[in-house]
Amino acid sequence: MQHGDIWRGIDLLAQSHGLSTSGLAKLAGLDATAFNKSKRLPKDGRPRWPSTESISRVLDAVGVNFDEFAELVTGHRGLALPVMQQDAAAMPDFFDDEGYPRSQGRDTVHNPDSPSAQGWFVFEVDSSALDPAYQPGDQLIASRLAPRHKGHRIIVKPMARDLMVGTLYRETRDQVELISLSEEGLSQSLKQSDLDWIARILWVSQ
Repeated sequence: MQHGDIWRGIDLLAQSHGLSTSGLAKLAGLDATAFNKSKRLPKDGRPRWPSTESISRVLDAVGVNFDEFAELVTGHRGLALPVMQQDAAAMPDFFDDEGYPRSQGRDTVHNPDSPSAQGWFVFEVDSSALDPAYQPGDQLIASRLAPRHKGHRIIVKPMARDLMVGTLYRETRDQVELISLSEEGLSQSLKQSDLDWIARILWVSQ
């Protein structure tokens, strides 16, 4: 994160709310000149950074959270991904032909750079069964279409039982072996023919 990036974020924040930077500062109860461009690089040549307090105050003033501000600073946009509730995973034909869960709503997730978000969806953890790896409220961003290898964390949905979350140990054409996160590291071997689907966990939004 560079000096200019932070100031660009403040400029864009003001513009997105129809304000000048002076108007934004006044709205937040700051001195009207707090964000003046002349103050960003004083005559002594030492870059002046806005304080965390001033950033917090302007975000509160316009009702923007820090994730949204970070998007302005970095230029990265959030992805609106389908949300999968845990209790709906047992539904037949849960995924469409493109690998997405049939929509139960969407959530905007701020993600690292990725060349592709094909088939990505949000799986919301709603119990403590996966402690300490995942906590209730964590959002697991996963995809059935992402390549997976030993050591990757995966979500598995057997046909005749509830879904499982674990670490992939071995996968062949006929079987999948995983180390369960919810059953104290128990190793389980499942037949591919007995599975509805497998999705690789790509990252976690907390």
